Amino acid sequence: MDDIVAQLTEINKRLGYIPRAQVEQLARELKLPPAKVFGAATFYALFCTQPRGKHVVRFCEDAPCHVAGGRAVFDALRTALQIEPGQTSADGVWTFELTSCLGVCGVAPVMMVDDDVYGNVTPARVAEILASVT
Repeated sequence: MDDIVAQLTEINKRLGYIPRAQVEQLARELKLPPAKVFGAATFYALFCTQPRGKHVVRFCEDAPCHVAGGRAVFDALRTALQIEPGQTSADGVWTFELTSCLGVCGVAPVMMVDDDVYGNVTPARVAEILASVT
């Protein structure tokens, strides 16, 4: 299983997602049923089987972020990105995802853009954070 995950990680990193054709090719190379490889590709939250935007915005929807004002930050993200969670912008720049705990509850509310984590996010900071990425 470690070999499958390592190879899926490489594909996901190189292409930004794991296309069905890559799953099938990897299954042939590893002499495994495609369903086993696809199962691994869909099990892990950081793998994606659909194309994503150039930048992936993840917003923590767990209780500590919610209690610390996360709903207002969530609304600011929806407005700034002009897309809903699970969607990619028409220009292919942004993908917006909801996620569970990012492990930094002490600085809630929290969001990630690509691999960068931002804590103590306020609605006013959302536009500033997004502008710093593009």
